[in-house]
Formats: sequence, structure tokens, C-alpha cells
Amino acid sequence: MTPIEELLELEAIRKLRVLYSHYFDGKRIDDLVGLFSDDAVCEFGAEFGGDWIGKDAIRKNFARFAQAEGPEHGVMHAVTNPMVRIVDATTAHGRSYLLDLNTTEGVANPLILFGIYDDLYKKADGAWKIHRTRIDFLWPKRRYVGPRQV
Repeated sequence: MTPIEELLELEAIRKLRVLYSHYFDGKRIDDLVGLFSDDAVCEFGAEFGGDWIGKDAIRKNFARFAQAEGPEHGVMHAVTNPMVRIVDATTAHGRSYLLDLNTTEGVANPLILFGIYDDLYKKADGAWKIHRTRIDFLWPKRRYVGPRQV
């Protein structure tokens, strides 16, 4: 892979995490689910319903959480510091910082949580998709696992 090809692949992968935030915060659940591979798993822990396996479970759970978060952009997922590494032609690993913010008018403290997304990406039919995602929670509760060994 040439350096330019690698940059294009990295940008396509980074874009998935950005679109994830826009789609979830904007209540665009079908678009959000379209970012995942058919066999995707969301590893969010017991307090979020355990592992969400497959697109049907992912759609159901994201819809439930989006509904609970109020109006469009009532909560905003600010994702920063993307670090992506291409493992091979069809696999990549990424980590990004997460700042979850409550945008409700009059809220005293807009900070909901800080965390790190830890993702595996899979390329199929020429497109990168989120294959596995996990949040390492840092604050207010700490449940830090660390980077996947890929």
C-alpha cells in the first residue's frame, strides 16, 4: 500500500467514528446501524445491557438509549484524538477519546462521562465498518481495560 493509499484508508476509518457521533446524537439510528458490520458487537458492559451482538440488537439498544437522552443533540458525543492502525488489508484497530456532554438548558454540570472508544474495524466489499466497539470508562466511574491486543 502506498502512503497515499494508507492515508485514504485511515481517513475512511476515522470518518466512521465521527459519523457514529453525529448519527447517534441526531437520532439517525438506521444510519448509525449502517456503520456496523453484520456481525458487529458493542461491548458496553452490564450497566448498558451487556454485549449487543448483531445489527438487530445494536439497533434496538441504540434506539432505546437515544430515546432516553431526550431531543436531538440533547447529549453530544465529542470524539477526539483518533489513533488508528491498519493491521492488515481487512482489519484495523482504533482508539478515540470520548467526552459525553449534556446540552440540556440550565444543567449545572454538562459533563456526563469521559472515556476511550476501543474499536476493531473490518473491511468488506470495499468499505470499512465498525466490527467491535468498547468504551473504557474513565470518569465518573472507572472501568479501564486498555488497548486491545491486535
